[in-house]
Amino acid sequence: MTRAVRKIVHVDMDAFYASVEQRDAPELRGQPVVVAKRGARSVVTAASYEARVFGVHSAMPALRAERLCPQAVFVDPDFARYRAASQQIREIFHRYTELVEPLSLDEAYLDVTRPRIPSPSATETARAIRDAIRAETGLTASAGIAPNKFLAKIASDWRKPDGQFVLPPHRVEAFLTALDIGRIPGVGPKMKARLTAMDVHTVGDLRALGAPELRERFGRWGQRLHELGRGVDERPVQPRRPSVQVSSEDTLREDLPLDALTPHIERLAAKAWAQQEKKRPRVARTVVLKLKTADFRILTRSYTPPTPPASADEVAAIAGALRGRVDQAVASRYRLVGVGLSGFVDGRCTAVQPSLL
Repeated sequence: MTRAVRKIVHVDMDAFYASVEQRDAPELRGQPVVVAKRGARSVVTAASYEARVFGVHSAMPALRAERLCPQAVFVDPDFARYRAASQQIREIFHRYTELVEPLSLDEAYLDVTRPRIPSPSATETARAIRDAIRAETGLTASAGIAPNKFLAKIASDWRKPDGQFVLPPHRVEAFLTALDIGRIPGVGPKMKARLTAMDVHTVGDLRALGAPELRERFGRWGQRLHELGRGVDERPVQPRRPSVQVSSEDTLREDLPLDALTPHIERLAAKAWAQQEKKRPRVARTVVLKLKTADFRILTRSYTPPTPPASADEVAAIAGALRGRVDQAVASRYRLVGVGLSGFVDGRCTAVQPSLL
């Protein structure tokens, strides 16, 4: 029996935070806007397309952004306004389908196989959604339309900003063949370097490798690469995904040694615990410590105790102990610290198996 073809739309807002700032302050329109606090400790949250021309991008140190684009207009982030705009956009999504899977404030997957509002095609549905977003929020969005989530996400980036790209089933193989391997979600610089060393530069090159070889080299991820190289992605759109992680992190005012992080860990553990309390009866099993070194390397350590942590103090104690698993020189300094909770389970369950991560 032939499987019914899904119609998936990936909607991605264009330079969302910076666009909200430009919408709300007309004098910023056409200007290179950088959403970030100025200063040596700050990083870029978002950059307008005018700023991106100069090489500015999110997660970049603010000082570097200022050097690349001296005329940039820096604006402090205002997440309350961004969340309000995101909620308005999600309400628009739900007019067209109940199958909406938000990925962040500015992007989501929509399954429009059976839309709530009659439409001749998924292409027209995506266009109607983008038109509604523009009319009601003053913001623009790009969209990718494809048979699955993997392809829709790639397609949404194809005609940015303020565009959409359709990838029907019969064009998938030809489209993927010449696609740079780095365009596959999850293939970062290190993985791309490993694949390049195997003379794999395009998805077509990847497709030429057999699944056994990919599994031998990369394990489960190798099997996933094999599937993606053929455009296969069976993941459904999940409207109500359970929490994967809650966390709180801060960039410190000055770089600190490992043994000076205790008060920051305690404070951030309390914040992460407060977020978890809102998820009851689901509770987290795993405590995660995140650190960023003075030279911007990110380190994470995690531990899953035999029973879920029962208080913020216990979370802080575990996160503090995880510092002992940070194998760095004693003289190392850290610019960011974070505490997270993950591995959520139903707190009403009586049996939880212990695990080390």
